[in-house]
Amino acid sequence: MKYTLRTKLSFLFVILALVSVSLISILTNFFLEKQFKEYITKNLKKSTKEIVTSIGQQYSEGGQWNYRMLESIGVNALENGFIIRVRSLSGKTEWDANVHNNGMCQRIIEQMSHNMSKRYPEMKGGYKEETHPVYSNDKKVGTVDIGYYGPFFLNDNDLAFINTLNKLLIGVGIFSLLFALVLGGIIAKRISTPLTRVTNTAQMIAKGYFGDRITEKSNTKEICQLTCSINDLAHTLEMQEALRKRLTGDVAHELRTPLATLQSHMEAMMDGIWEPSPERLKSCHEEIIRINRMVGDLEKLARFEGENLVLNKSDFDVAELAQRIIHNFERDYIDKGVKLDFYGEEEMLYADRDKISQVIVNLLSNALKFTPAEESVELEVKSSGEWVEIGVKDSGAGISDEDLPHIFERFYRADKSRNRLTGGAGIGLTITKSIVDAHEGKIEVKSKLNEGSEFRVFIPKQVE
Repeated sequence: MKYTLRTKLSFLFVILALVSVSLISILTNFFLEKQFKEYITKNLKKSTKEIVTSIGQQYSEGGQWNYRMLESIGVNALENGFIIRVRSLSGKTEWDANVHNNGMCQRIIEQMSHNMSKRYPEMKGGYKEETHPVYSNDKKVGTVDIGYYGPFFLNDNDLAFINTLNKLLIGVGIFSLLFALVLGGIIAKRISTPLTRVTNTAQMIAKGYFGDRITEKSNTKEICQLTCSINDLAHTLEMQEALRKRLTGDVAHELRTPLATLQSHMEAMMDGIWEPSPERLKSCHEEIIRINRMVGDLEKLARFEGENLVLNKSDFDVAELAQRIIHNFERDYIDKGVKLDFYGEEEMLYADRDKISQVIVNLLSNALKFTPAEESVELEVKSSGEWVEIGVKDSGAGISDEDLPHIFERFYRADKSRNRLTGGAGIGLTITKSIVDAHEGKIEVKSKLNEGSEFRVFIPKQVE
């Protein structure tokens, strides 16, 4: 049988309260019992000594006893559980509590026996009598027999004190139980509510609804981390879903145009409307090349984003590689009227030469694509501590703050128009980042609209 977290936490608080109060009650009773026994025993000896001293003060120098005071002392002692009998040196009984009130003496012993058997049923006690000498002015004048329930006894006041203490502990236990139940319910609710919300959001995500967010706040660090993680997951999945839909639309759009062109041309030639002239066949061939290029881009993306990307590392000069690539781009830059400048000296790097070449090609291609005529592009290679830094800076259209976080995503293009002049499949930067990540490097970008963009790639030297 499964229980909710709220029920378990509430039950746990109640158990902790019961265990804590029970331990406190047991330990309190144990130590208090020990101290109380010692206190009763010391008080018994003290009372006995006071009775003996008081009786000695009732003897006069003429050899006479103050019988009135003896009776007062005896009655007072009797009320406190002591049965006394005073004798002179000759053995004569001067005052005897049993003679004075034998019935009261019996009742007192019975009451003490009842109290002790009720409180300490395992203790085998009984009536006990002790004889003490009586002195007056340092002269022995007689003896006093003091009887009580031994080894010690509890009077009604003592027993009432212990019972009150136990009732107080029981009251504290009941209060603690109720308080723990209420407090546990409140805390359990504060803990379980965000978790329930997380569960509901996760279920919504599992069903494909990514727009739900957890707004409940919590001062528990782990719960905050959990809710933030779920919100981030929902946001990421929502973005991926939007990207997937955009990818489907992009691919459909890119394929629709050449396929529609091919279909119309082929149907016209099949129906005899057009003659299969070299010009028309060339047009169909160009559309086929476009389709083939898109399929190649998709294959390339799958290869570079694969988990088993193999790097064929070797030592090479990055500056020399960059200059070779510049020679290949030289005609394209001249045709568009964009100036390409290179800065850098020999920088040795242990990496995959072909893939680093692909990084530089992608960055230079993007820079050329978005840089207008009569502007410039700068390519720089330099050492930066343990890294080799490759920088490409252009003075083109730039990237908006809205698009900047997404430029490395698959098929994402800031140019929503899908213009053929600035279009492309939108995977160049995705491939670039995959290559950099495979080399355990990093890529940074700074850009402002209408001012240009600057990409910085950092590859660890790892010279061996």
